[in-house]
Amino acid sequence: MLDEAWVLNGSVALRPEPFGALAYDFTTRRLSFLKDPALVEVVRALGEHATVTETFDAVGIAPADRPRFGAALERLAGQQMIVRRDAA
Repeated sequence: MLDEAWVLNGSVALRPEPFGALAYDFTTRRLSFLKDPALVEVVRALGEHATVTETFDAVGIAPADRPRFGAALERLAGQQMIVRRDAA
């Protein structure tokens, strides 16, 4: 996943919250809580970079934190909150 291009699903809206954001998919009506403001920043920036790793670099995610952020992105991908850019 880290070497692929991902983007926020077009049917998903992010609503800023003090804890991070709510992600709501208008197609599936699924709601997810993004409980880390840095994760919200990563998700918003995915479409601006060629890979997840480049997004981490641009947002300033430390190498030690990347496994945790990668796992969170994998969960979001499993829920189809984010999708591969070529599939978007």
